[in-house]
Amino acid sequence: MATSNEAGSVLNRVPPLLTDLYQFTMAYAYWRAGRHNEPAVFELFFRDNPFGGGFSLFAGLSDCLLFLQNFSFSDDDVQYLRSVLPADTDAGFFSYLKELDCSCVSVSAVPEGSVVFARVPLLEVSGPLAVVQLLETSLLCLVNYASLVCSNAARFRLAAGPRRRLMEMGLRRAQGPDGGLTASRYTYIGGFDLTSNALAGRLYGIPVAGTMAHSYITSFSSLEEVWPQTLKPCGGGDSIDFICLVKGLLGRVCQLLGSKTSLIREGELAAFLSYAIAYPQNFLPVIDSYSVRCSGLLCFCAVALALFELQYRPLGVRLDSGDLCRQSLDVRRVFRECSKHFSVPQFESLIIVGTNSISEQSLSELNKKDNEIDVVGVGTHLVTCTRQPSLGCVYKLVEVRGRPRMKLSEDPEKSTLPGRKAVYRLLDADGHPQMDVLCLCDEAAPAAGVELQCFSLLGNSTLQCSITPAQVSSLRTQVFSCGQITLPLNSASESRERAQISLQMLNPHHKRLQEPLNYTVALSERLHSLVSDIKKGNSKGSNFLLSN
Repeated sequence: MATSNEAGSVLNRVPPLLTDLYQFTMAYAYWRAGRHNEPAVFELFFRDNPFGGGFSLFAGLSDCLLFLQNFSFSDDDVQYLRSVLPADTDAGFFSYLKELDCSCVSVSAVPEGSVVFARVPLLEVSGPLAVVQLLETSLLCLVNYASLVCSNAARFRLAAGPRRRLMEMGLRRAQGPDGGLTASRYTYIGGFDLTSNALAGRLYGIPVAGTMAHSYITSFSSLEEVWPQTLKPCGGGDSIDFICLVKGLLGRVCQLLGSKTSLIREGELAAFLSYAIAYPQNFLPVIDSYSVRCSGLLCFCAVALALFELQYRPLGVRLDSGDLCRQSLDVRRVFRECSKHFSVPQFESLIIVGTNSISEQSLSELNKKDNEIDVVGVGTHLVTCTRQPSLGCVYKLVEVRGRPRMKLSEDPEKSTLPGRKAVYRLLDADGHPQMDVLCLCDEAAPAAGVELQCFSLLGNSTLQCSITPAQVSSLRTQVFSCGQITLPLNSASESRERAQISLQMLNPHHKRLQEPLNYTVALSERLHSLVSDIKKGNSKGSNFLLSN
């Protein structure tokens, strides 16, 4: 279930004025013409799968529903609108805005975390024309980035494979505080395991992690800066001179590995000691501030061995520069030597974290090389979606007063599909999605084991085809009605579970990161016929100017 923290976060981030001004000018024109209460239906969808891939993940639904449930304009909102709309705007319109809410709005949606495809309506929003028009920009804002970064995270997870843990650490690189918070939530849903973002952990229940930066290491220069200098054993007892214990172990580690003690940085050792005394159960330093081989790794081994001797369990190390694969192999080799020499079996399985401007491509390449990296931290390329800045979701009118509406456009790829629809996913005998079919809402649903004639969407054209599904599922359910959310909101962990199950069911050739097989989205015969009829009607032109 979603938490009260999540609800408060949405209300603070997405007030009803977070929209484009032209939504209000259109709403006024509807109101002025007496059309504002006409029943209308809009659909939200995207035109192309992101990142050149074969799928997307739908995200942002919970935020959309919380936004709708609390949609209303304050007196201050209305007063501001009075100041920016033309001076001759009828005062009655502002009275209308003061009473506005979503009590007459209904929404059906694909469940959050579902695998979705281009041209499939993710949301259907119905209600009074002026109201559902006013919702456009806010809903797009809530879905576009959430779905994009969630899909990006899913691709990173596919590139990493199931074994390696992934940590999102992009807050400092994100496009503003809201971008950072949104990224933390939806990368977790997309398949990441951890976040560095403390607020995201509090709001969304995401596991948080983090220890130290290079600045902490370089702030130390001498062992004299370490205080306190003692540490009690984990099981209790008298305090031990921790510096003395570590210095003795450091000499033995250097002797074991044939390393020169003269190259060890005293400040780095002091930093490790100070942190280990503060957090003996959470010791995971970054070891490349100076030299991994000559100083950082040696200092870590000495401090970690001392912690083991006092019955603590250090965590591991982080590598943040250079050849991560080669260094991880060297580090693991040293861990194994220390494990054997000092008779500490757990030492060889200490965690190695890799962070260094990781991209989807570098993560894929890392998997092709021998390495010992257990956890990968990703920031910039994940949260900024450097390969594609926007998913390009759109929100288009498909019906007014029960009559289908279609945008034809000068650009055929921007044309829309008219009419209120039902969306079905056809599955094969193994449960893999084969095709999504869009039907008019009053059509009978496709049936399992019964051949279906339809028209697959191929760019700007269609191709007639037939399919006999083994299973059929309806993709959308009603999630909002009469101003209220009609289903329990999913927590981040619940949406994450759905996303992982949904991805597991997707056929491997559709989720290939490079050159995936195109997934088929098709129109029913009746919907295809409606599109053709509207296009033909438009090409005939109109003689309304000649009518009396």
